[in-house]
Amino acid sequence: MEDEVDRLVAAWRRERPDLDVEPLEVLSRVSRLARHLDRARRLAFAEHDLEPWEFDVLTALRRAGGTYQLSPGQLLTQTLVTSGTMTNRIDRLAKRGLVERQPDPNDRRGVLVRLTEAGKRHADAALAGLLVQERALLGGLSAAERQQLGGLLRALTAPFDNLPA
Repeated sequence: MEDEVDRLVAAWRRERPDLDVEPLEVLSRVSRLARHLDRARRLAFAEHDLEPWEFDVLTALRRAGGTYQLSPGQLLTQTLVTSGTMTNRIDRLAKRGLVERQPDPNDRRGVLVRLTEAGKRHADAALAGLLVQERALLGGLSAAERQQLGGLLRALTAPFDNLPA
């Protein structure tokens, strides 16, 4: 089955036979898949009145379990944004009643960001919607193929996970 990337690669091989365009075989498909995933994510989040960045913060808190709270620094680490950006995001989520700030009992100057019950409901519903969208994107693959692809992508992305943001 030929796809758009096959046509793109064939054109480059014809036009620039002096170049090894093999990386395009994989990375152009990853790029195209990322655009489809971005659309699917936005659709799933919009159905639950969330922006992608809101989902990221809410689900970081939801995954924390227990009291569903993290320090702003922990949220920075998990969402890969600057402290100024995180402050703005927490402010906006707090205004919507999805998170609240509480004093850190272990640090008089610190605060913890806690997921509210409304925030938990939004995170859970949006995650369920996202998984429906993502399953649809992977629908053409068997369970074994999904597992194999996951392993290959892990090997490809793991070196980048420990780079400074």
